[in-house]
This record gives sequence, C-alpha cells and structure tokens, in this order.
Amino acid sequence: MLFHDNSFAAALRTAVLALAALALAVFILIPGLAGLAAGTFSGISVLSAGPFIPGSIPAGGDGGYIRWVDFNVPQNALEQAFRWDVDTVQSEIHIDWVDLLACLGARYGGDFSNYRQAEMDELADRLKNGEIMEDIAAGLKYYSYYREAYGAVLDGLLGQYETEIAAEDAPDFALPTDENGNPVRDGEKVWVTKYGLKAFSPIASGFPYSEYDDFGVSRSYGYRRQHLGHDMMGQVGTPIIAVESGRVEALGWNQYGGWRIGIRSFDGKRYYYYAHLRKNYPYQSNLEVGSIVSAGDVIGYMGRTGYSATENTNNIDEPHLHFGIQLIFDESQKEGNGEIWINCYELVKFLSLHRSEVHKVEGTKEWERTYEIRDPAEEEYLRDPAGESGGSA
Repeated sequence: MLFHDNSFAAALRTAVLALAALALAVFILIPGLAGLAAGTFSGISVLSAGPFIPGSIPAGGDGGYIRWVDFNVPQNALEQAFRWDVDTVQSEIHIDWVDLLACLGARYGGDFSNYRQAEMDELADRLKNGEIMEDIAAGLKYYSYYREAYGAVLDGLLGQYETEIAAEDAPDFALPTDENGNPVRDGEKVWVTKYGLKAFSPIASGFPYSEYDDFGVSRSYGYRRQHLGHDMMGQVGTPIIAVESGRVEALGWNQYGGWRIGIRSFDGKRYYYYAHLRKNYPYQSNLEVGSIVSAGDVIGYMGRTGYSATENTNNIDEPHLHFGIQLIFDESQKEGNGEIWINCYELVKFLSLHRSEVHKVEGTKEWERTYEIRDPAEEEYLRDPAGESGGSA
C-alpha cells in the first residue's frame, strides 16, 4: 500500500518504531517473558488487575494484592535456606530463610533452574558480616513481590515451638532431677522447646509412598482441566497428617476429590486441601468444620474416593492423597477464577524432613500422633480467634 501523504507515512513509521521499542523493552525488563510466549514461563505472572506494568507489583500494605504466584523453589534451596535460618537463630545476626529465597527469586526472575548453593552462601555471608537485606535488595525491583509471595507459602512453617520427645532422647537440662541434682529418665516423654521446622509431611512416619511432579498435567473427569495439586501414592488407610496448625474449613464430599478436608492456616494465607480419603472411614472421628488442629495431628486416611456425584464411591484407580496448597492474599481469591494453587512438589519433598510419628489406637480404626506439640500460632489464635489484636484469622 502506498501513502502519498508524507507526514502521515512518517507518523506511521514513528508509531511502528515506538511499538517495536516498547516490545523489546518489555522483553528485557520482565524476567522470563520470552518463556511465556513459548509456554515455559516460570517467573512473574499476572499480578494485578488490568495490563501488567513493570514496577507496579503490589507489595503488602499498598492497597493492592498479589494475583498470581509461581513457586518454583527446589528442595535443595529450601533446605539450605532453612539451615542458614536455624544455624543463626541464636547468633547476633539471625538470617531469615524467606529473605534469602526472596532475594534469589528476585535475581532469577523466579526461575531457580540454575540455582547454585554458592550464591545463597555468599548472600548469607554478606548478611552475617553486617549488611542488611534492604540494602542488598535495593537494586532488585521485584524483591518486595517475592518476599510477600514466598512469605505467603513459607512464613508459617518455621519457628519456635514446644514438643514432646522420648525421655531417653532428652538432654539432661530438660529432665527432672533427684535430690542430688542428677537427671532422672524414668518418664516416657518430656517437653522441650525447639526452633526449627514446625510443619510436617502430609504422610505419617513409617508409611511408604511414591510421588512425582504432576502439577499442571491434564485431567478429564467432568471437564478438561489442569491438576492443581500433588499426588502421593500409597496404601489405603495410611494416616494423613495436618501439615500446619489451623482451622478445618471444609469437610465432606466433593465429586472430584471424594472425601476431602480443607484446613486454613491461622494467618489466613494458606488453604491446605487433602482429597481422595478412605471410603467409609475417611476422617479422624473428632473432626468437624471449625475444629482446630495442630501441625502433626492425624486428620484422615488415604483412600481412592472421588470422581462421582454419589457419596462414598471409589472411582479412583490407585490409592493416593491429592495434596494441594492454595494461597490467599484477598478473601475474594478463595473461590472462583482468582484461585492461586502452587506447585508443592519440591516443598513436600522438603517437608519429608519432619514426619509425624503415630501409633494405632487399640480397638479402633484410628491412628494418633505419638508426640504432641504446642504451637504458639495456635495458642495466639485461641486467645484471639477474631484477630482483634492485629492478627488475621
């Protein structure tokens, strides 16, 4: 097509060049966007209503909220950050594991495929030597996003708590003493205070299971959709464990998940979904909607129910637990098109560091935990369930 109006042609060429420059700038400024076109995007996704504008990611307290999270932190990075946190908890400078991961997430654009432990160690050493994260992350435009996003996944999983342990495993200072001040080990259990992983694997200790990364694979029952959870294959009746302390928010039948349980963390940010539970006896008998559970409690039993509108139907071929984690930054995201489900495969592998020991309750179909815990988050929630002192429930 020929244009005889030179001014119009010049204006058109200017507009085309401007659009090309803008497209190039967007591909440079937004980490991983080239992968989005190829269907392999693992960095920042849709974060706010309307078109995405670099630098507009909402951080906590600015009136916006995160609309999507891709959680791609591998097990080895989770474990290394965890070790740095635990090893420095009594040091003058305590290194927060989520800060480490968020800083690396901002560097990588959320893509940990080239993660190197040396980079985390170097970052931790800088913090140990007196630098502060605010200064280190000052040049990372998206640090505040990753800190809030990764914090929503991880902040409730690590901390100080009290737990029972076998008296034979207890240090001398945790034991009662006789009249001469010598430790007495004649009890079965003692309470100790710990700092570390207070969340648990969803499968009880001593029960075998297999797994693979199946997040996002296709499902066809009912309608074509993606698998928004993580399947852990095992034996019918395997005790299922509450990963984190929280409140039972859903209990009953769902035609896709069969007998299922939904538990909300006390800070309201995480919704744990446990599905395909056992036919006829899916749950621990004391559970109902509104029940408070502690991390490590037995909440139900593995089965193969689901894929049926008829309650108590076994239509799943292989017994397994479907375990899912939904993130909630605003209550409008709890149900509907705004739901955020993360790939928890690597996180579940990390949680296998802490599996709840259980024993059979004689004369029943139930198992129960062997060692109790006291979780400060639970105690705070019970004191102030409405969050009137400033927390959220």
